[in-house]
Amino acid sequence: MTDWIIPFFCGLGASVVSAWGVGGGTLLLLVMTLFLGVDQRTAQGINLLFFLPTAASALVCHARGGYLDKPTLKAAVPAAVTAALMGAWISNAIDVELLRKPFGVYLLLSGASLVWPQKKDENA
Repeated sequence: MTDWIIPFFCGLGASVVSAWGVGGGTLLLLVMTLFLGVDQRTAQGINLLFFLPTAASALVCHARGGYLDKPTLKAAVPAAVTAALMGAWISNAIDVELLRKPFGVYLLLSGASLVWPQKKDENA
């Protein structure tokens, strides 16, 4: 009966952290796979569902503010859709255990880039 409490608070915490701009979805992925025993593919699907409303609202706000570069969108969207479809196909074709380590390395590198950002070139 109370099996929903920990996942609820994890989702709530990830949404609060995400609202601060910290990438709550990535934290949610780690909590689900490491502490809640959720399969990696399922966790990534939940993470995508977590991300889509946020991305949609950001798109609407940016469009209203005139911050969208329409030529860039027209060039990027077909490539992004193609890459997403290929990634989904590959993730279903490969064993989860083969995906786990490269994804872990990606998360570590992503976290390291946030902790130790690259210095900007002052001459540029």
